[in-house]
Amino acid sequence: MVSAELHLGVAIDGAGYHPAAWRVSAAEPAALFTSGHYLKYAKLAEAASLDFVTLDDSLALQSGGEQVVCGRLDALLTLSAIAPATSGIGLVPTVTTTHTEPFHVSTSVATLDYASRGRAGVLAVPSRTDAEAAHFGRRPAPAEAAAEAENAEVVDVVTRLWDSWEDGAIIRDAATGRFIDREKLHYVDFEGGFFSVKGPSITPRPPQGHPVTAVYGDSPHAVAADLVITRADHLDAVRAAAARFPGAKVLATVSIVLAETAQTARDRRRELDALTPFEPVGLSFVGTPAQLAAELPRWAAESGVAGFHLRPAVLPDDLDLLTGEVVPALRAAGAFRPGYRGSTLREHLGLGRAVNQYAVTPGA
Repeated sequence: MVSAELHLGVAIDGAGYHPAAWRVSAAEPAALFTSGHYLKYAKLAEAASLDFVTLDDSLALQSGGEQVVCGRLDALLTLSAIAPATSGIGLVPTVTTTHTEPFHVSTSVATLDYASRGRAGVLAVPSRTDAEAAHFGRRPAPAEAAAEAENAEVVDVVTRLWDSWEDGAIIRDAATGRFIDREKLHYVDFEGGFFSVKGPSITPRPPQGHPVTAVYGDSPHAVAADLVITRADHLDAVRAAAARFPGAKVLATVSIVLAETAQTARDRRRELDALTPFEPVGLSFVGTPAQLAAELPRWAAESGVAGFHLRPAVLPDDLDLLTGEVVPALRAAGAFRPGYRGSTLREHLGLGRAVNQYAVTPGA
């Protein structure tokens, strides 16, 4: 039996991570611009009790020209739309922080937490491209160090705004006509290198206290959050990332191509690359579900990560095999829990409820 249970998240982007996926996927191209497309895959992940799904986003069109899927829905709004139709799976949209006000990020993600009844997260990602900066025209694209510093500041401000309402701020006292206890609303009065934010938020404290904050951790300037995802492409680099963020849950990205035989999986990968040559990010796996179920615990033990962010090459093909065969094999080996052990994403990840930094402890 395996001693440690893995955390598993899965990307449900478009027709799959491979840019040629749309040419072989059973999904209709028009479906990529409907919430039902993403709900279908979120419910598949939920049936397997995966910790969370992610949905990628950017302020720029996808690169690659006419050979790739071009255009996307807003990730946070899409996951908010499907939230009421799911019940267990965590929902983690990418939010670009460089050209987005932290006040808006805080209220939008808090709203997702309410819509999902405590299953929201946010993957905070900076922007460094001139194309994205040109959409706004306020400033040039930042250098890497500045972009990561601003990203960290956004995450800090967002959590402060979530805490600007204490849990008991809404009292709904009809007799006195008081809906809120003003003593439990707080100004954050934040002055940083990029933002000056007063607060309080316009949205009450989210059900989780803090929805789960996540970042990509491969930049030397990246700062830890609740969840750090590394896209390193070999185990030594994954191990270094896990050691660099000892207080966070570190997950390694694995791009997967699956089939019932190893040769068929290799043929699938070759056919996709023949349509559009592509080198996936993160660790790369091409093989059978049984082989992946054997590799993931070994990779976790060797690198020290808490689990994996899995990226299916083609949807629904690779997700079907992941949820239908890989997860049951991991569960049988004791490497994945039998079901959800709580109702919130923080509970799925073993993070516990966040303490409010502004609340006064009685007797203090």
